Amino acid sequence: MKYIAVFITTGSEREAVRIARGLVKEKLAACVSIVRPVRSVYRWKGRIEDSRECLLIAKTKQGLFCALEGSVKRMHSYECPEIIAIPVNSGSKSYLRWISDSTG
Repeated sequence: MKYIAVFITTGSEREAVRIARGLVKEKLAACVSIVRPVRSVYRWKGRIEDSRECLLIAKTKQGLFCALEGSVKRMHSYECPEIIAIPVNSGSKSYLRWISDSTG
C-alpha cells in the first residue's frame, strides 16, 4: 500500500479546522496537522501576493487522493486551493497501519 502526505493551505485557522475535521470524519485522512501561521509569497492573477495562511498536512493512502481533492475543493474558499501530494517513502509500520485502519 502507498501512503501520501497532502499539503493544503487555507486563509484562516477556522477554515483549516473545518477542512481537517471534514477529511477525518469522511475517513479521507487519518490525521490532519495544522501549522500556523505560514507566510506564502506567490503570483496570483498577475500580481505578487504576500499572505498569512495555515498549512494542513493530511496523512492518507494514495488511493484516496482524488476523493480527498474533491472534498477539499467543496469545502475550500479559494478559487484554486493548494492541494499537493507528497509520497511517503517510508515510515513506522505501526503508524502506517494506523493510517490504513483509520481511512476508507
